[in-house]
Amino acid sequence: MPLKRECLVLLVLSWVSSVRAQDENRVVFSLGTFQNVSVPVNGTVQAVVSRIPADVSFITLQFHTQHSNITLSYSQVPLYGFSVTAVDAGLLSSLIPSQTTLSWFLKTPDGSSAAGVGVILPYTSTDPVPGACNLEFALDNDPNIYLLYNLFETTITFAPANIGYERGEIPPACDVDTGSSTRWRLVYEVYQYFLPEGDLSEKSLISGMERVANVQNLQDNSRKVVTLSSHDRTQFSFNSLPGQGVIFSVIVRDPVLNSSASYIPVHTYACSFNSSLDGCSDLGRVSTKVFFTVIGLAGLFVCFVGHRFFKCELFCMGFGFMAFLFFILITRTTTLEYDIRLALTALMGVVGGVALVMSWWRFGSVMACVLVVGLILGFLISSIAFFTPLGDIPIFHNDVVFWVVFACIMVVVPLFFIRWPREGNIVTCGVVGAYAVVLSVNAYTYTSLSYITLDVLKRLLNNNFSRAFISVPLQDIDFILITVWAVLGVSGIVVQLYREKARAFFPPSPYLMWKQERERRKTNVLDPSHHKPSLSTRVLDRIRQLTRRTEPAGETTPLLL
Repeated sequence: MPLKRECLVLLVLSWVSSVRAQDENRVVFSLGTFQNVSVPVNGTVQAVVSRIPADVSFITLQFHTQHSNITLSYSQVPLYGFSVTAVDAGLLSSLIPSQTTLSWFLKTPDGSSAAGVGVILPYTSTDPVPGACNLEFALDNDPNIYLLYNLFETTITFAPANIGYERGEIPPACDVDTGSSTRWRLVYEVYQYFLPEGDLSEKSLISGMERVANVQNLQDNSRKVVTLSSHDRTQFSFNSLPGQGVIFSVIVRDPVLNSSASYIPVHTYACSFNSSLDGCSDLGRVSTKVFFTVIGLAGLFVCFVGHRFFKCELFCMGFGFMAFLFFILITRTTTLEYDIRLALTALMGVVGGVALVMSWWRFGSVMACVLVVGLILGFLISSIAFFTPLGDIPIFHNDVVFWVVFACIMVVVPLFFIRWPREGNIVTCGVVGAYAVVLSVNAYTYTSLSYITLDVLKRLLNNNFSRAFISVPLQDIDFILITVWAVLGVSGIVVQLYREKARAFFPPSPYLMWKQERERRKTNVLDPSHHKPSLSTRVLDRIRQLTRRTEPAGETTPLLL
């Protein structure tokens, strides 16, 4: 009898513990309210929503983590075609008549623990159904946005939507175009939301997701990038911004019924949190910091005294010109590691700087050197022009048009140097030198201003970058650096113009001066300097003069026997 009682007690305790565990792994959602969810190790969490209104036809569940994959499924055991795994995952469920309760299941694909935030959004029969005309991905109704990124571009892809329908009705056909009664009337708006610069915290991401989760918040807080019709390809590319958090989302609209629905937002930092090399926490390499710190110091020197020390200025300009060209060449033709490429780039930059200085020293063509300097200023001005919204005009997505216009702007700038060579050289020193200081700041903290030249570099290195949307946000630190750039540039130009106004326009070439002096001595025999004694003779004469001055009066110098 005692044994039976113990067995009964153990049975009751096990049942209670199982019920308690089930309750602990069961999360109840309210429609439209964000809910924090923690998935335990080797555990499964059931997401439940109840009291669904009768006018709701379909519901989406979205769940977001910062960098840990999560699996959402319709069943407790994930099956292909009935589950999705991603850091930003979502499911869409169509409701049947009289249904008031719905549940999904969350787990991690590797059995580890994970924490994130989720929300359930309801939609009526007049709202379009995101991803309901999916022919590419595994889910039948796929409201997810699929994101891929590399160093150059970030691409998002999503499945086409369908028009809404009542509970229990057969969904409208996706492949039939009969005018305004099918999904071909739908339009898609692609939105972009930037997280605070340099903020890689999970708190910032969750706050951002809450601001873009539904249609109204997305419209209020995000920037609309492009509008696509149902006949356009549901894919779009953006410029990759390593270390900058960006959330992408899509709103599908039904212009006939004036209704809308949102896809599952997806985020990226264009870097990996799980990589021990080139990870998000290791964006600022030591080699990069050293390289750009030297560049910044050189830029500060050129900004204020570059024209005064003309040889140093030519070395710095030649260094930048050759380093940029060589980095493009070595990146496109080799697969060397970044640090090796950077070291070789610095070496070739030194060679380029020395070559430009020696060309001036040997040939004395100041105008040729100044035109090279002018090309650098033209490159920077052209890059600034395309850094503005001008660069996202569709016509400039054509490589031929882009490079022709870019080259025209770049070549026109040095033409002004022909008329005002000294002033043009000083302006280049101020503008380019101050920008080098801004670039050095980017090695330590994120700034969008580095993409002024980096976007051009990416376009040269990647053949497909031309179709990417290149706009980047300007946040507080960028406005501060724009002010620093302007103050340094204007100050450097004013200081150099004031100091150089009474000096020669440019210093003469040492080699040509020496050559002219030698030729003059050889050809002009009437010049007294042509008959000047040698250095040794002049030294001995000077010693004799000094000796005579120190001898007492009346004394004579004895003859040497």
